[in-house]
Amino acid sequence: MSSKKLYVGNLSYSVNEDELREMFREAGEVQSVKIINDETGRSKGFGFVEMSTDEEAEKAIASFNGKTLKDRGLNVSEARPQTARPGGDRSRQGRPSGKGKGPGRWR
Repeated sequence: MSSKKLYVGNLSYSVNEDELREMFREAGEVQSVKIINDETGRSKGFGFVEMSTDEEAEKAIASFNGKTLKDRGLNVSEARPQTARPGGDRSRQGRPSGKGKGPGRWR
């Protein structure tokens, strides 16, 4: 039995992980819930729900994709694997990005 992670987008900023967990329990056993926050702790408006089985995940997608929660229509789909994003190197943080120094961009 393998779990499946779902992406939940277009969340109201006021939705918390407990509310999301309760909602998704209607589709089956919820392994984990994580709402993504910015550096200030404010929700970014999306998160992830991990369901116990593929069947429960499919039921959750069918049940909750497009469903309204706190006046927002949810986007629920299978989560894609995380990939490295350009510019994610934290060692460059605080240094100039070099933007604006290319051809045709005189200083």
